[in-house]
Amino acid sequence: MNPLDTRFRGGFPEGHSLVTREGEPDGDTGVDFGIWRGDRLEEQDAKETVWLLLDGKATLEWPDGRAEVARASVFDEAPYALSVPADTRVRIDGRSEWAFARATNPRAFAPRLFAPVDVAPEYRGKGLVQDASLRNVRLIFDHGRRPESNLVIGEVVNYPGRWSSYPPHHHVQPEIYHYRFTEPQGYGHSELGDRVLKVKGGDTVRILDGVSHAQVSAPGYAMFYIWIVRHLPGNPYLGFHFDPAHEWVLDPARQGWRPAGGPS
Repeated sequence: MNPLDTRFRGGFPEGHSLVTREGEPDGDTGVDFGIWRGDRLEEQDAKETVWLLLDGKATLEWPDGRAEVARASVFDEAPYALSVPADTRVRIDGRSEWAFARATNPRAFAPRLFAPVDVAPEYRGKGLVQDASLRNVRLIFDHGRRPESNLVIGEVVNYPGRWSSYPPHHHVQPEIYHYRFTEPQGYGHSELGDRVLKVKGGDTVRILDGVSHAQVSAPGYAMFYIWIVRHLPGNPYLGFHFDPAHEWVLDPARQGWRPAGGPS
């Protein structure tokens, strides 16, 4: 199984584009992940679903709820994300692009819209190793905020030339990263253990088998990625473990090597 899916580097077509599928025989992440683009959608899916707005302006409706949502930049604006249980009617009316993630989940729970005000920025890496891994992490919800869900979802804005998901870390639960860049020619690298993948806009990476992972963007290009973790039965995702060889970079007193006579 190739963990890197590059089919949509040229952009996503109208309608649903399914990238990963729960239960697929090779590289199963346990998640139906994809992108929807269009003007109007009405659906009632048999799986728990999260709808994450990437671009556009729309009216979003669900049972007992309605909201006007808009997003012009995933880099500069926090997200709207609607989390609904199985068999929930959802309607989108307005030109827009959405990421969706689905997972089998028999539990009943109330739909919830997470608005930008609910998603506080977390500037991880600040003050560490010369700010080389400073990034903006936006956690939409995890097991603590949404224990009834089988998913965890968030975003990262990876600043140009810097690292994220760093120090490299791992967890047994499967994960998906989906990438966008500030320029069409933008790119970065995704580490899966000792394997390095060149990623571009529209790419998706499957992270399986507890492999250690980290990311870096090329200088000049900001990298945005959605991250989605699938809880395992009886073993929900509650956090990750750092690679002990690189954990020292979390010590603010250790900033790493600097060239003699170089910038302070």
